[in-house]
Amino acid sequence: MKKIIITFILFLLLPLLVKALPVEQKNTEDSVQVSLITCSPGAEIYNLFGHTAIRYRNVSKNIDAVFNYGMFDFRKPHFVFRFTLGQTDYELGVENYQEFVDNYAMHERSVEEQVLNLTSAEKEKLYELLLINYMPQNRTYRYNFFYDNCSTRPRDKIEECIDGKVAYMPFEKQKTFRELIHEYTVGHPWDEFGIDLLIGAGADKPITQRQMMFIPFYLRDFVQKASIVGKSGKRVLVAKRDRLVICNTTRKDGFSLTPFQCALLLLVLTISVSIYGLKKKQAVWLYDVVLYGTAGIAGCIIAFLMLFSTHPTVGSNFLILVFHPFYLFCLPWIIISERVGRKSLPARIILVVLTLFIVFGAFIPQKFGVTVVLLALSLWVRLISHVVLTFKNKK
Repeated sequence: MKKIIITFILFLLLPLLVKALPVEQKNTEDSVQVSLITCSPGAEIYNLFGHTAIRYRNVSKNIDAVFNYGMFDFRKPHFVFRFTLGQTDYELGVENYQEFVDNYAMHERSVEEQVLNLTSAEKEKLYELLLINYMPQNRTYRYNFFYDNCSTRPRDKIEECIDGKVAYMPFEKQKTFRELIHEYTVGHPWDEFGIDLLIGAGADKPITQRQMMFIPFYLRDFVQKASIVGKSGKRVLVAKRDRLVICNTTRKDGFSLTPFQCALLLLVLTISVSIYGLKKKQAVWLYDVVLYGTAGIAGCIIAFLMLFSTHPTVGSNFLILVFHPFYLFCLPWIIISERVGRKSLPARIILVVLTLFIVFGAFIPQKFGVTVVLLALSLWVRLISHVVLTFKNKK
């Protein structure tokens, strides 16, 4: 009877005894997690388009790291000049996950995570690729905003580790680089205006779905609907999606007037100054020095980028017809010609070019905003006033 009772008690306690036994912890597939991290835009021009990173988490080894291809240092020698030339070097950095998330939360920027549906071998291969890429001799790369940036690099590494091929859902609507930029400069009109001045006709050509992935949020959306196609069949690329930091803050430019409003005010002021000068039969040279000088400096920047920069799309900028360095060289000639009552050939050439631009600008294969047309009209009005004034002085 005692044996039966003892056997019965042991039978009841068996599950508890099994749970109490020490079990060796293995590095199973569930203990390793790889995610694509997408961060919302910030207030500065260099983070207006958001950010992408890769998170590697290994519970058994107590590793939770973020691999970030967006590291750069403003303090490096000639940083601004090299950036202008398209010779900016970025680095792959590794950060503690919690510190990474806390930093974005502090700056009121949302963070979203897409856990990737990878096999153990694929996760291990991706981790090895990232570690190799993080070696001092490999971590630096030549940054290219459209083609090789902090969004395209994670995509390429994820695709490289997969046993098979990533199949993205087709995106039917064609877009251009400029259209995508405008989507993320809403509320930042001066940043948008500055970018539009610098990028040329190449930014208005339709681009492929893959090229759209230079924007972190487009990469996120395409990855969400993507599948992995391999020998073992087809599986979704994203297993789970979470929001790690939630912020709804919208930032806008601090300056209240937009470029359009400033250009409109400038045109009104230019017309007023021109009418005053014609009535008084005298030129307002101080105004012209400021107006033509500003246009000439802008033209120098555009010409420099067209000739020397390796940035994509800046080499075919038709705005050089409106803003060009010749204003700086022609202004003294215009002044002297007007004072002696002689026709100014440079003024007439620039006037003809501006007229053609204003009339036929819609047929140029580059998108121009109304702001540029208003600025061109201001320059045109001053040149017309000089031609009329020269004619009156000659009489």
